[in-house]
Amino acid sequence: MPQLLVVTALWAFSFSLIGEYLAGQVDSDFAVLVRVLIAALVFLPLTLWRGLPRPLLAGFWLAGALQFGITYLCLYRSFQVLTVPEVLLFTVLTPIYVTLLDDALARRFSPWALLAALVAVSGGVIIRFDRLEGDYLLGFVLLQIANATFAAGQVLCRRLLLRYQPQQPLYRFFGHFFLGALVLALPSFLLFGNSDRLPQTGVQWGVLLWMGLFATALGLYWWVKGSTRVDAGTLAIMNELHVPAGLLVNLLIWNRDFDLPRLAAGAAVILAAMWLNQRGRQPVGTAS
Repeated sequence: MPQLLVVTALWAFSFSLIGEYLAGQVDSDFAVLVRVLIAALVFLPLTLWRGLPRPLLAGFWLAGALQFGITYLCLYRSFQVLTVPEVLLFTVLTPIYVTLLDDALARRFSPWALLAALVAVSGGVIIRFDRLEGDYLLGFVLLQIANATFAAGQVLCRRLLLRYQPQQPLYRFFGHFFLGALVLALPSFLLFGNSDRLPQTGVQWGVLLWMGLFATALGLYWWVKGSTRVDAGTLAIMNELHVPAGLLVNLLIWNRDFDLPRLAAGAAVILAAMWLNQRGRQPVGTAS
C-alpha cells in the first residue's frame, strides 16, 4: 500500500504538469516516446535476458504495450477533444475494469470487490462530474480504451508475478515492460508524430525528463511491485485516488478554483470504498 500511495502522489503532480506545460504544445506521440525511452534507459542496463520463464517475459512485453503504449497514446489524444474536467470524469471507471479483469482471469466473481469499485467510482463522479461539452463521445471512447488497457496491464503484471514467483528481483526484468511499450510508441511517433511540435523550452524538456524518470520509470515500477502486496479490490480502489490527489495538487500549486466540500465528499466516499473492501475480505464471524 505505501508504494501505491507514493505513486499516486507522483501521478497527481504529473497530471498537472501535462496540463500546464505539454498538452496542446508538445506533440503527444513524441511526449509518450520520450517517456518510454527514458524509462527504458533506466532499466535496460539492469535487465536479464536469460534465466526467466518465457511466459513471464512475454507477459511483461504485452503488459507494457497495454499499460503504457496504448493507454498513454489514447490518453494524450483525448486532450485534443476533451477539457481537463472531462478527462478526469471519464477516467473514474478504471477500478471497475481492474476488478472485472482480475475476476475473469481467476474465473471467479467477487461481489464485495466489485461493490467497493463501484463506490469508489461514485466518489470520483462526485468530485469531477460537470457539464459535458464539445466532441466528448470520441474522447469518452479514447479514455475507455485507455482505462481498459491500463487496468489489463497492471492486472496481468500482478498475476504473472504471483504465479511465477521469480527469484530475481523485479528491477532485473522490468526493462522488458518498457520494450513492450516501445513497440507501439516508436511506430506511432514515426507515423503520426508532428515534428513541428517538439519541445521548444527548457521547462518542457525538464517536464518530459521528470515524467520519464519519476512518473514513468520509478512510478510504474513501484506500482507493479505494490500491486502484488494488496488484493485486487484494494488495487482497483487505489486507481481512483488520482482524482482527489490530482485536484488537490492543482489547487495548492496552481491555485485553481474548486468546490472544496465536493472534493472532501468525493474523497470520503473513496476512503469508504477502501473500508468496504477490507470489510468484505473479513471471514464470517470475525470481529470488526
